[in-house]
Amino acid sequence: MTEVRAFVGGRVCFHGRFEDRSIFVNTTTGCIVEKPSTGEPFDIIDLHGRVVAPAFLELQTNGCAGVHFTNYEDSQSYQENLEKVSRYLVTKGVGAFYATLPTVSPKVFQKVLRQLKPRTFGNGADLLGAHTEGPWLNPAKRGAHGPYHIVALIYIRLTQIDETLMRNPMHFSMEAIYGDAETVSAIKLLTLAPELQGSLEMIELISKKYGIIVSLGHSAADLDTGVAAIKAGAKALTHVFNATNPLHHRSPGLVGLMSSSEAPYYSVIPDGIHLHPTVLAMAFRASPEKCILITDSIELAGMPDGIYPGHSQIPHSQNKEGLRATIAGTDTLIGSCISIDECVRNLKEWSGCTLPQAVRCVTENVVGLMQNTERGLIQPGRRGDFVVLDDEGNVLQTWIKGAQIYER
Repeated sequence: MTEVRAFVGGRVCFHGRFEDRSIFVNTTTGCIVEKPSTGEPFDIIDLHGRVVAPAFLELQTNGCAGVHFTNYEDSQSYQENLEKVSRYLVTKGVGAFYATLPTVSPKVFQKVLRQLKPRTFGNGADLLGAHTEGPWLNPAKRGAHGPYHIVALIYIRLTQIDETLMRNPMHFSMEAIYGDAETVSAIKLLTLAPELQGSLEMIELISKKYGIIVSLGHSAADLDTGVAAIKAGAKALTHVFNATNPLHHRSPGLVGLMSSSEAPYYSVIPDGIHLHPTVLAMAFRASPEKCILITDSIELAGMPDGIYPGHSQIPHSQNKEGLRATIAGTDTLIGSCISIDECVRNLKEWSGCTLPQAVRCVTENVVGLMQNTERGLIQPGRRGDFVVLDDEGNVLQTWIKGAQIYER
């Protein structure tokens, strides 16, 4: 006999609005099902009017809780650190995440990507694969990415090959940078700069041959180049406004794609540091069904303020002050220390949108970009992963496959 758990009395976030309906989860499969036509659910959970949203999805996190994804000592400790991250994230309402790797050396990429194939954890958020942010980035827009690991420069330094040649991504295979085919298979999202020579061909290759979603970022591209990149197969923009040319009324650059008739998905960092609240509101309103909230968090997220050592990406001391993280002694931002639930609350407050509209930016829009048909929506056939919130968006409970794994 199939055992069904019913969740009643909740206000369900669905397509950016509230719906008053019950949720039924098959506890054997962990999937949402239609209301049973016969018999009664074996277990009924009364949500007492609280908000129910799909479990949040972290599209871009470099780490948190003291763990940076580029730090590698050995396989066992790395997997233990992933589990630590997983258990931390569910306390923020996250059901699954993509581990972001900033630009590092091919040696580090290849070691770490072997560890980032999709997997589940006992009582934590699932790992869905990796997001590689580089190395095909514009050096002028590298931000905190190490200059000697960007492809436009790395091989010049090592072999003195002509710089113009090295700016062409097509001169380097995916395997040369990231490792063998099995290792490359861990990559689900890749950020590159479309103005580099050969980038358009690379976008088409990555999309068609490898099935990897391509996003545009760390770029000085103009609007026309961005349009060409979208036509070549790119699907998104990475942390809009950050590490790109600013929006100008005569030269909108990549930012201008947000309001185009065929707007790609685009991510924003709503921490009040990377973007002013007014700019965040403007970005959201450009295309609410394509806007994605990201933390771009680093290992200092969830840690006390202070000075911390560097790692494979940042070979310098790091300074954490609240949500702000910089290379010590500079104003160079190296990511954020915000959590994804804070992102939701900030968007709601700063844009005036509803809670379901903000939730959509960390659930439905993420699976829309990543073409994931198992998560991100509370509807029959999808996983029973959801988060219970109060009216302000604070996380009260996290449920994975219909089982509660966190309660505040």
